Amino acid sequence: MLRTQGNPGFCPVCGSILPLLKASGDIECYACKNTLNPESLGNMESEYTIHFNSYNPESVKKEKDANEEADGPIIERKCPKCANDKMSYATLQLRSADEGQTVFYTCTKCKYKESENS
Repeated sequence: MLRTQGNPGFCPVCGSILPLLKASGDIECYACKNTLNPESLGNMESEYTIHFNSYNPESVKKEKDANEEADGPIIERKCPKCANDKMSYATLQLRSADEGQTVFYTCTKCKYKESENS
């Protein structure tokens, strides 16, 4: 849990950044639509909780096993040797800087390798 005290730049309800103060009128939070009086921003206290992505070791293990033997990110590209529709790729700048990079593709099934100058 995160506690903020007297920070006029943030909403006391949701913690979002507040719009700039106007010469007159109330301030409305962009996120939660809470309306605040500018005078009340001088000394305030609020609490909110930040929820990060949950960690599930089983899903991480399954994903790691599936991509363990890949040479890079996996894309949908048909292998010319075995017709598998998934290949991994890696890129390198082998030619001069004003020319395109070389893309190396590897089949995730039969490990056939091919390259393409882009």
